[in-house]
Amino acid sequence: MKFATFFVATLLAAAPQLHAQDKTYPDRAVVIAVPFTAGSSSDSNARFFAEQLSKTFNSAFVVENRPGASGVVAVMATKNAPADGHSILLASNSPISVNPVTIKGLSYDPIKDFKPVSGLMRGMQAIITSPNSNVRTFEEFVAMARQKGANVGTYSDGYRLGLAWLAGQTGADLASVSYKGAAMVFTDVMGGHIDAGLVDLGGALPLIKAGKLRILAVTGESRNIELPMVPTVKESGYPEYVNYSWTSFYVRSETPEDITRKLEVALQKSLHSEAAREMAKKMGTELMPYTADQMREYQNAEVVRFRRIAEAAGIKPQ
Repeated sequence: MKFATFFVATLLAAAPQLHAQDKTYPDRAVVIAVPFTAGSSSDSNARFFAEQLSKTFNSAFVVENRPGASGVVAVMATKNAPADGHSILLASNSPISVNPVTIKGLSYDPIKDFKPVSGLMRGMQAIITSPNSNVRTFEEFVAMARQKGANVGTYSDGYRLGLAWLAGQTGADLASVSYKGAAMVFTDVMGGHIDAGLVDLGGALPLIKAGKLRILAVTGESRNIELPMVPTVKESGYPEYVNYSWTSFYVRSETPEDITRKLEVALQKSLHSEAAREMAKKMGTELMPYTADQMREYQNAEVVRFRRIAEAAGIKPQ
């Protein structure tokens, strides 16, 4: 699927009419529930677009971090709020496309209970370790983990599933150590309390550039432009291993269509701005300006992809 289609042009054409429409929405602060702690790439995405929406609607869009239970805490907070557009979920691959595969008796239905508003960004993941570690390359990390195992920090089912897939691909003994957020993984990796972390590159990038974390590999189709010397897992001998994290905005499925449309138009305009391009470059990520319909199609494809990964890794819903 291409990121830009004629649908985008249609949405952008409607943007100038945004302020001419009914101004009853929003009539109070809009809360954006983020399933991860502050400092993560997802959190940064939410705060950037919250600021853009605040400017567009001349109203407050407030980010609330609600980490825990692989995103279920934030999802349920949005599900239990009124379906009037004043509660938005910062959705990512974990609660929307991974949880249906890994969690038995999930307390929400990502398809029936929620509808997408717009895609936001996607970013490759990174395998990181302490700069004081004796492991300096991805090959050395795999060799070490094959010999004596490695404890690897993760902070959602999406990362845990990605780690299990990596273990299956490399034959390494990789044990997932679960955290509530990326910042805690960074801290324990830097302190040498765990061997490594599988994290979103965007959140880790400032610490990598500052020399506080060592990056061994990235999980993209190709190398990241901000870190051209860092190899991909794919080019390191595992051609099937390509994995991205992504973010999007969702609302309850019963939210009136005119409100959803207003949000979609505003977000598409923001996604095609110079500010968004600069933000993506700074974070080492890619813009993902999917319309609502495109986001639903992508979500469904991701569920299929993660189900295939889970089956290959021998992971069953628990």
